[in-house]
Amino acid sequence: MSLANFVVWADFPTGKHRIACPVCARGRGDRTLGVTIEHDGNGVAHCFRCDFTESFRPERGANCAITPRIKAAAPTAKQDLSDYGRDLWCDCRALSGVALAYLDARRCRMPPVDGDLRSHPSLKHPTGYVGPALVALVTDALTREPISLHRTWICADGRKAEVDPPRLLLGGHRKQGGVIRLWPDEAVTVGLGIAEGIETALSFAWAHTPVWSLIDAGNLAAFPLLPAIESLGISVDDDAAGLAAARKCVQRWANAGREVTLAKVTHGT
Repeated sequence: MSLANFVVWADFPTGKHRIACPVCARGRGDRTLGVTIEHDGNGVAHCFRCDFTESFRPERGANCAITPRIKAAAPTAKQDLSDYGRDLWCDCRALSGVALAYLDARRCRMPPVDGDLRSHPSLKHPTGYVGPALVALVTDALTREPISLHRTWICADGRKAEVDPPRLLLGGHRKQGGVIRLWPDEAVTVGLGIAEGIETALSFAWAHTPVWSLIDAGNLAAFPLLPAIESLGISVDDDAAGLAAARKCVQRWANAGREVTLAKVTHGT
């Protein structure tokens, strides 16, 4: 396979860069592939999520085919939360300190203490950075079984930490069909609000509770019908993927005779 199908080395000057991984990228802002170009023109690329690796030597020609080394992946992602994930979740605490300041600066409504959002005062990022983070438990929308953790490294002024990327799911864990129950099941009766991101959902919560985060557009598009939920509110991300996902979700729920309303929430990134 041609090298150009993976990293276009001519696009990068000497130095270190971050781009979307050609193997595991989850969106435009997902930059887990580190590209390093040395002064002699040699280059190496490595993804810290999936271990995709590729190298380049200029003497072999810009279009020379160099077979990338891709770490063999498991046949399927883990279907339940790993022991590491469970231990990390137990190490987290109720929202406090920087986590509360971050959410307040983002004009978010604070979720109840029995929801699936916690904080960690000093969580290590794969790059080596250590700092405060929001940690959310991802559970299967239907079975409620824990399947992953969602982590966001944060600052008290409402900014994400200067780390790339600032948001990560646990590697090797299933995301499909997952939700973050910002309000617990006991608070969900006949109505529910949903949104992609945690901050979007908590902004939506000023107008609609209870709310859950669905993590991304893919999960929003596939959000299943839930028994007893008669009314669904959707906070829509104003981009092509978000709008398309909302339309799919609306069609499925409306076809089942459920009431569905749409809203757009203005918030920072």
